[in-house]
Amino acid sequence: MRRLAASGAAGAAGAAAAPAADSTDCAQGRSPRPRRLIDLCALWDTGVSSPAAGWKRASGIARRRLNEAETLSSVQEAQLERLEAARPGRLGSGERGPVLRMARQPPPPSVHAAILLCLLSLSGAIEIPMDPSIQNELSQPPTITKQSVKDHIVDPRDNILIECEAKGNPAPSFHWTRNSRFFNIAKDPRVSMRRKSGTLVIDFRSGGRPEEYEGEYQCFARNKFGTALSNRIRLQVSKSPLWPKENLDPVVVQEGAPLTLQCNPPPGLPSPVIFWMSSSMEPITQDKRVSQGHNGDLYFSNVMLQDMQTDYSCNARFHFTHTIQQKNAFTLKVLTNNPYNDSSLRNHPDMYSARGVAERTPSFMYPQGTASSQMVLRGMDLLLECIASGVPTPDIAWYKKGGDLPSDKAKFENFNKALRITNVSEEDSGEYFCLASNKMGSIRHTISVRVKAAPYWLDEPKNLILAPGEDGRLVCRANGNPKPTVQWMVNGEPLQSAPPNPNREVAGDTIIFRDTQISSRAVYQCNTSNEHGYLLANAFVSVLDVPPRMLSPRNQLIRVILYNRTRLDCPFFGSPIPTLRWFKNGQGSNLDGGNYHVYENGSLEIKMIRKEDQGIYTCVATNILGKAENQVRLEVKDPTRIYRMPEDQVAKRGTTVQLECRVKHDPSLKLTVSWLKDDEPLYIGNRMKKEDDSLTIFGVAERDQGSYTCVASTELDQDLAKAYLTVLGRPDRPRDLELTDLAERSVRLTWIPGDDNNSPITDYVVQFEEDQFQPGVWHDHSKFPGSVNSAILQLSPYVNYQFRVIAINEVGSSHPSLPSERYRTSGAPPESNPADVKGEGTRKNNMEITWTPMNATSAFGPNLRYIVKWRRRETRETWNNATVWGSRYVVGQTPVYVPYEIRVQAENDFGKGPEPDTVIGYSGEDLPSAPRRFRVRQPNLETINLEWDHPEHPNGILIGYTLKYVAFNGTKLGKQIVENFSPNQTKFTMQRADPVSRYRFTLSARTQVGSGEAVTEESPAPPNEATPTAAPPTLPLTTVSVTGVVSSTDATATAATTEATTVPTIPSVAPTTMATTTVATTTTTAATTMERPPTTTSETKMPESAPDRQSIWNVTVLPNSKWANITWRHNLGPGTAFVVEYIDSNHTKKTVPVKSQVQPVQLTDLYPGMTYTLRVYSRDKEGISSTVITFMTSTAYTNNQADIATQGWFIGLMCAIALLVLILLIVCFIKRSRGGKYPVREKKDVPLGPEDPKEEDGSFDYSDEDNKPLQGSQTSLDGTIKQQESDDSLVDYGEGGEGQFNEDGSFIGQYTVKKDKEETEGNESSEATSPVNAIYSLA
Repeated sequence: MRRLAASGAAGAAGAAAAPAADSTDCAQGRSPRPRRLIDLCALWDTGVSSPAAGWKRASGIARRRLNEAETLSSVQEAQLERLEAARPGRLGSGERGPVLRMARQPPPPSVHAAILLCLLSLSGAIEIPMDPSIQNELSQPPTITKQSVKDHIVDPRDNILIECEAKGNPAPSFHWTRNSRFFNIAKDPRVSMRRKSGTLVIDFRSGGRPEEYEGEYQCFARNKFGTALSNRIRLQVSKSPLWPKENLDPVVVQEGAPLTLQCNPPPGLPSPVIFWMSSSMEPITQDKRVSQGHNGDLYFSNVMLQDMQTDYSCNARFHFTHTIQQKNAFTLKVLTNNPYNDSSLRNHPDMYSARGVAERTPSFMYPQGTASSQMVLRGMDLLLECIASGVPTPDIAWYKKGGDLPSDKAKFENFNKALRITNVSEEDSGEYFCLASNKMGSIRHTISVRVKAAPYWLDEPKNLILAPGEDGRLVCRANGNPKPTVQWMVNGEPLQSAPPNPNREVAGDTIIFRDTQISSRAVYQCNTSNEHGYLLANAFVSVLDVPPRMLSPRNQLIRVILYNRTRLDCPFFGSPIPTLRWFKNGQGSNLDGGNYHVYENGSLEIKMIRKEDQGIYTCVATNILGKAENQVRLEVKDPTRIYRMPEDQVAKRGTTVQLECRVKHDPSLKLTVSWLKDDEPLYIGNRMKKEDDSLTIFGVAERDQGSYTCVASTELDQDLAKAYLTVLGRPDRPRDLELTDLAERSVRLTWIPGDDNNSPITDYVVQFEEDQFQPGVWHDHSKFPGSVNSAILQLSPYVNYQFRVIAINEVGSSHPSLPSERYRTSGAPPESNPADVKGEGTRKNNMEITWTPMNATSAFGPNLRYIVKWRRRETRETWNNATVWGSRYVVGQTPVYVPYEIRVQAENDFGKGPEPDTVIGYSGEDLPSAPRRFRVRQPNLETINLEWDHPEHPNGILIGYTLKYVAFNGTKLGKQIVENFSPNQTKFTMQRADPVSRYRFTLSARTQVGSGEAVTEESPAPPNEATPTAAPPTLPLTTVSVTGVVSSTDATATAATTEATTVPTIPSVAPTTMATTTVATTTTTAATTMERPPTTTSETKMPESAPDRQSIWNVTVLPNSKWANITWRHNLGPGTAFVVEYIDSNHTKKTVPVKSQVQPVQLTDLYPGMTYTLRVYSRDKEGISSTVITFMTSTAYTNNQADIATQGWFIGLMCAIALLVLILLIVCFIKRSRGGKYPVREKKDVPLGPEDPKEEDGSFDYSDEDNKPLQGSQTSLDGTIKQQESDDSLVDYGEGGEGQFNEDGSFIGQYTVKKDKEETEGNESSEATSPVNAIYSLA
């Protein structure tokens, strides 16, 4: 076919080059370049014998015939005339007179055959562009676009629709024939034709029978340029006839005999679908013994007794009516020698012999005999079927004689009884045979297959569009079996009866057109047929005369990537064929060759784009009717490249992974970076973060594994980079657990490992669960390497085991596998006894025996119980015993704290366990008796020694001793001190603080029940002890005690001593001497009892004497609520470093490094109310450490600040103020007793009245006789001065706002000079008489 118009989107790049023409183009009817037939024939006449060589030269001659000026040069004119003169026939263009005259000369006979061969090798056609504007402008004969199928079956319940659609310009009109006769639509009111269409609509809403319209219909589409035909459409109405009524007798058959139940469905259109069911609509189960044949019959290879359990009904389903018709059911009666139907023998190999059915060799039920034949049409499906009887049921196998079955098209159906070969071709013909065999023998049936063919296209005729004077051909080639015949028609009429056309010549399956003109337009039909069918094709011949036209938009911008192959398209249309040339930037010669290549359709290919290729390209299309041009602007862009690609990574589940993708691109282009996962678009969820140059995945999961592709793209190009992410996840659970090798005390467990998720499995953990003691609770049984998947498990008796397996790798553990089946082991007597047997008293007269109960794997049998035995130790008395089902037994009425021998033995229904071990337990404890021989000695005035012996009756385990003592002196008692000692300590030494006081000591022993009977002793009276009455009642003795408590859990530990200090009475001081004040700091472990304010410092220390060897002693602690000061003494060398180590009651250890010269050391991170143990040791010299002391911080609510009333500075201040007030009062009383006068005339607020007797001398008489108060004030009963009219008061002189007075009425406070009120309250002023003013008066 010759292409005169180029198509393709403007700007498309990278199209492949068209193949070069070769010597076969002529023979195949192809023309490599646009050309005119006259050129080829002229070349032949000039002696060029090879058509292939002539194509290129002819193409050049054809180009020279069309110049840019639309006229022929004189040289071309002469050449054309020479060629036309040598041309043997009328094959040239009719544009010029000389050519036409020469073409009318008759051709010589010697060249007629060559010319005809040339014509046969050419098929000229113009492709009409799909541009609507061109389509609407060009005239076009009709073309059928839509039609109904040849065999058109319709539903009788619907209207009939016969489709026929066509196009053309002008629009075609339609008419129909029915059974080869004109079908007058206007005469039938039920028949109508759709508007602008040829589709027939037959409406039955107003009545009528669809069967009346059955027949063969054909559609004709016609306009002024020709007539197109549809296929002959055979209209048939669907039929679903009823099943004929019949009475079916029961079918009697001997068991093991073959049976065929025939269906014989009524003939329907189309054929119905057959299936078998029972009368109750239950489907019939089919297998290789019972199956349905392709013809719808039901075949029993051998009948069995169970076939009587149902009846059999054939059903037919019709497609169009969607109805199912059911045939009357068959009832089977099976005669048998064994009426007992054992369902367990069904499908058993020995089923037939067990039922007494005789075995026999196979025989064919369908088809009959040993050979048959079958014909199939090409392209259809071939179905071969063999159904055989026999006992046992035969197996069917298929073979092809002389070759193999076509594996790509063959498949077996109906339990291998049918062989289907799809899309049959001639190669599938031949002999096939099926082989039916059982253990009794075999039989074979041969089927000869013949493949016929309805006509099928080899070369279907195509529409032919030519320019005036062009030549072309229509080819109609088809094949079939038998060989089809070809019949040509024009506009629906046989070609033989059409008017003669000298430009048309028929040569078998080809019509040759020469020197076509406008009058040559028509529609040709090719009908090829044989006995199996027909093919009908329409092809029109249209002649066009159109000047060149550009089909693409003008001045397009095309952007391309550097170094790419690019194609610039310039779609155009014209008739005759225009020639196309390309120019760059409006200059230079035609672009063709080198880096440029021009295709037949006019596209310009640039093989490799360079920067200098950027510019404006112009394409010019020219034919004899004119020319057209278009421009394309080309821009060259840099390529997009990924210069840092993502790399393959391996990550554990839950970690974070980052995939890099850094891109370089042309800045004038918009870059888009996207990601693909497994070649699908990646959804960026909340676990992922996409940035311009990376993709981050947080919390990697197993589903994230796969390939990740970074796609960097612009509107012109893209670059890809791929990486694979491997996720190391927890393994999948093992599966398919199986128990084998079942033994009495072991079993083999086998499992199939799950996927290791890229991390090798290192271990398997086998767990078990039992349903008696702890159902639903899983326990670890054993652990195995990851390389095994089968293990022998050791089991305990009488346990209903269930197992599961957990796989472990470096990432974690898998989910447990599904449980295995259960396996119960047999019972046995227990092989062990309960552990942790104990005997302890909860009361003083009982003993509770407890033990750890045995679990399911040690019970070994049902009804596990415990035999508990006990007896008193070393009495050899008879054992007491009791049977217990729990884990506790209480023995009552026992003596206090008596040792017992205890035994607990396990027992179940299979027997007793081994003899148990004897355990010693004790009955309940009681309060101990008093310590014996409590002695108090006083070797000197500074020391008191205490000694005692253990109680005679401890009545339990002694946990320690409690010592309470109090100092007394006559009737005065000091603070009671409590000391706790370890149970092994029987001595205590107390250092006295004063030689005057005596001490009363009370000692008791303790057990876990509590403290027992106490014994009391007093220290001896000192020789100089004063009598109780001689003690001054106002200065009693004060005892301050600080107790350092040391843990008494260690039997060898020495109890910390308590330093009790008796403070003697303080002698009175002279009134003029300030008392000495000390600050006291007390802890919660130090209690101070006092009657008067004197204070002492309370501290925790270890009184030690300086040893001879190097050591640390005299560790002293001064604690507060949150801190403590630590000091100590040592005889180590200078520069020695120490460490203070202290431990709180929560066993938290802390250390503080200290240099030797830094003391005291303050611990600042203490907690209120907490007990600490502390020691100081040398950091440089191992083994040198102080003794451990214990101290307690005060609670958070204790006011650790000393009361201000006891502070020295405050007492001194108060004393000074009291002395000052006393002096002022003395001066006032002296002044008053003398009756002194105060000059007040100039300072008074109001003038004295005329009755005032003292006005004359201007003085105010203050005397006892007058007893007058100050003006504006009055004296209260308690001696205070209350303000009435004057604003002046003592409040104005004090800082606090209120005057404070002691119990004796004296004022305590600070006095200041009254502020001058003239500045704030005017010119008025008053000056009240006060002690301060009195002092000023004295001065």
